[in-house]
Amino acid sequence: MRRTSQQICHLKLYLEGAVECNRLISIDTFFYTSTELVILRLKMIIMGLNPTDKRTIYWDDGIIMVDQTMLPARYENVKITTIEELCNAILKLKVRGAPALGAAGAFGVALAACKSDARDLDTLKSKVKDAAKSIISTRPTAINLFSGVDRILKAIEPCATIEEVKEVAVEEAKRTADEDIITNKALSAVGASILKDGDVVMTYCNAGRLATVGWGTALGVIRSATISGKRISVYVCETRPLNQGSRITAFELLEDEIPATLIADNMAAWMMKEDKVNCVIVGADRITKEAVYNKVGTYMLAICAKHHGIPFYVAAPLSTCDFQDREIEIEQRDPSELIYCGKKQLAPKSVKVENPAFDATPLELVTKIITENGIKNPIELMRR
Repeated sequence: MRRTSQQICHLKLYLEGAVECNRLISIDTFFYTSTELVILRLKMIIMGLNPTDKRTIYWDDGIIMVDQTMLPARYENVKITTIEELCNAILKLKVRGAPALGAAGAFGVALAACKSDARDLDTLKSKVKDAAKSIISTRPTAINLFSGVDRILKAIEPCATIEEVKEVAVEEAKRTADEDIITNKALSAVGASILKDGDVVMTYCNAGRLATVGWGTALGVIRSATISGKRISVYVCETRPLNQGSRITAFELLEDEIPATLIADNMAAWMMKEDKVNCVIVGADRITKEAVYNKVGTYMLAICAKHHGIPFYVAAPLSTCDFQDREIEIEQRDPSELIYCGKKQLAPKSVKVENPAFDATPLELVTKIITENGIKNPIELMRR
């Protein structure tokens, strides 16, 4: 059957994402068999069309990660060789973003196993569990950090030797990272269908490749839509107080040559009122049965979008969904992040500061949740 250029583009995007060879895969209104997908992927690889994106975090006898505190002035990798260094990197936001934290947690458990000097199996597993507790204590709101750690702990539980623990931990952590890119590309290919040629998207914080192992979620959708030939431009909210929008999202979009306009956070409602925004797409750190937990300020943006009749989308892998009924701890950041900007003092040192890292946007304000398994009604997805 003759394929349109749009179909070929959708195939390319989806092949870079999840492919299950035992079922039909649907993208928009197009259906493809597993045989077609496998053959085309092989052709793509032969032709050199399979992209090799820069990875935000990976394993090389230790954890290599982009130091995001240096952006946008410098793009530098740092090597993490101890659990103390990893916990500090997470706290200082050298690595951030729910999917990237999932990989960091997984690699952290592998690091603890590989660097341990334990001489017997029980002691090794005990020390690894202690390290895992330290890792998950760094950022209590992001569910992917917990799931990444837990995945490796479960993988090493049946291991019978010290060598097996170390080998399994590293391989499972690498698999966790690989799966993140596959999931993000699948999610983005599906989400690209919501955008029309010429759309202007508003986004918040950073949900791009630097918030994941690679490709991104909210920015991944925009990237995939752009690759498909759609002309998309983006309003980037600066995202105070640490400016992940201006420092990281703007950096990514310019690197991808996607038109981007930076605005202060308090300009968002006015841009909507002026009819300059077609939709809002954000990421998520945790999605519960009641709300989307994301960078503080997301709730305000959702209210503004609702008031102006603008679709508000959340792009997140299903691993970000928390189907358990439990109280969610909102991480409180250091007051210095508001009192200072870098080394410059902006406020009296003695002023009282509230600095929550996240807020909770009720599901009723979310138009759809974009996942690797399709575009979902948020309430139906979370209350199934």
